[in-house]
Amino acid sequence: MTTYAAPEAGADAVEVRARALLAEAEANAIQARTQADVEARRVTAAAEADAIRLKAAEEAERQRIANERSAMRLEKEKAENAAKVAEANRRREEADRLAEKAREEAAQAKQAVDAEEARRAESATSWKRAALGFAIVCAVVALPVQMSAFYSPGAPWLLVAPLVLEGGAWVVLRGAAAAVDERRPHWHYRLIAWTLAFIAAGINFAHGLRAFDLATAAGTAFASLAGPGVWDLHEHGRIRVRDGKLTRAQRKEKRAAEKKAAAEKTAAETRAAEEKAAAEKTAKEAREALAKERAEKYPTEWEHALKLAAAIGQVEVTDAVWKRTWDELHAADPGVTVDVIRGRNAAARRVLSARSEEPGKTPVKVTSSQRVPHLPPTSGRGAKTGPKVRGVRRSGDAPRFVKAARTQASIAAKSAAPHQPG
Repeated sequence: MTTYAAPEAGADAVEVRARALLAEAEANAIQARTQADVEARRVTAAAEADAIRLKAAEEAERQRIANERSAMRLEKEKAENAAKVAEANRRREEADRLAEKAREEAAQAKQAVDAEEARRAESATSWKRAALGFAIVCAVVALPVQMSAFYSPGAPWLLVAPLVLEGGAWVVLRGAAAAVDERRPHWHYRLIAWTLAFIAAGINFAHGLRAFDLATAAGTAFASLAGPGVWDLHEHGRIRVRDGKLTRAQRKEKRAAEKKAAAEKTAAETRAAEEKAAAEKTAKEAREALAKERAEKYPTEWEHALKLAAAIGQVEVTDAVWKRTWDELHAADPGVTVDVIRGRNAAARRVLSARSEEPGKTPVKVTSSQRVPHLPPTSGRGAKTGPKVRGVRRSGDAPRFVKAARTQASIAAKSAAPHQPG
C-alpha cells in the first residue's frame, strides 16, 4: 500500500517554514524600516534643532552686530552733532567778534569824522571871526581919512558919504554871502563890492597925498581894499567847499594818480596783447604740428580732409572737418577703423574665454545628462504668438521628482552598482 501523506506533510512544513521565514524577514524589514525611519526622524529633528540653534545664534549675532552698529552710528551722529554745534558756536562767536570789531571800527571812524568835522567847523569859525575882525579894523583905519576928505563946514551932511562907500561894500558882501548860502549867482555882488572898495581906496589915496603924506595915503588906501578883500577870500573859500572844488595840491595829486592809472592801464593792455600773441603763436604751432602728424600717419584721410575743407570754405583742416572726414571714410569716430574694431572684438572674446576657465582646464560645451529622457519631446509653440518649439529638451522644462522617487532611484542605483569585495 503506497502512502503519500508523508511527502505532502513535509512540503507543507517547508511551505510553513518558508512563510514563517518570509514573515520574519518582513517583520525584520518593517522593524528595520521603522528603526531607520525613527533614526532618520531623530537625525532630522536633531538637524532641525541644530539648524534652529544655529539660526538663533546667527540671528543673535546679527542682532548684536546691528545693535553695535546702531550704537556706533548713534555715537557718530552725536559726535557729528556736537561738532556741528561747536562749529556753529565758533562761527557765531567769530561773527559776533567781527561784528563787534566792525562796530568799534565804525565808531572810531565816526569819531574821527566827527572830530575832523569839529576841527573844520572850529577852524572855519576862527577864520570867519578873524576875517570879520580884520575887516572892522580896516574900516576903522580907512574911515577917518575919507571923512576928512568929504568934510566941509558948509556941507556937513557929506560926512555920510564915507559911510555909504564903506558900508555899501559890506552890505553887498553880505548879499554875496546870502547868495552863496542859497546857491544863487554871487559874482555880481562881489564885483560891486570890489568896485566900491576901489573907489574908497582911490579917495583915501588922493586925499592922503594932498592932506597928509604918502604913507598915510597908501595905508588908508590899503585898508579900504584889505578889509573887503579878506572877507571876500573867506567867502571864496566857502564857495569852493560848497562846490567841492579841489585845491592845487589835490588837483596835482589827482593828475598824478590819473597819469599813473593810465600808465598801468597801458602796461596791462600791452602785457595782455603780448600774452594773446604768444598764445596765438603757440596754438598755431600746435595746429601745424598736428596737421603735419596727421598728414604723415594718415595720408589718405588727410588728402580727403584737405579736399573737404576746400569744398566747404575752410582755410585749414579743423577738428570738425577731420571728424567728418573720418566718418565719411570709416563710418566711425577719429582713430577707429575696421581693423581696430576687429581687434577689440577678438580681445573681448579672449577676455570672456579666460574668465570662464578653471585653473588647468579649458571650457568645453557638453550636453547635460539630466534631460528627463522618460518624457516625450514637446511640440507645438512655446507661446501663443511664438515660433514652433523643436523637439529638443531643455533644462527645467519638466517638474522635479518627489523626494520618495529620488530616494528609490538612489537605492536602485546603489543596488545596481557592482559589489567590490572588501
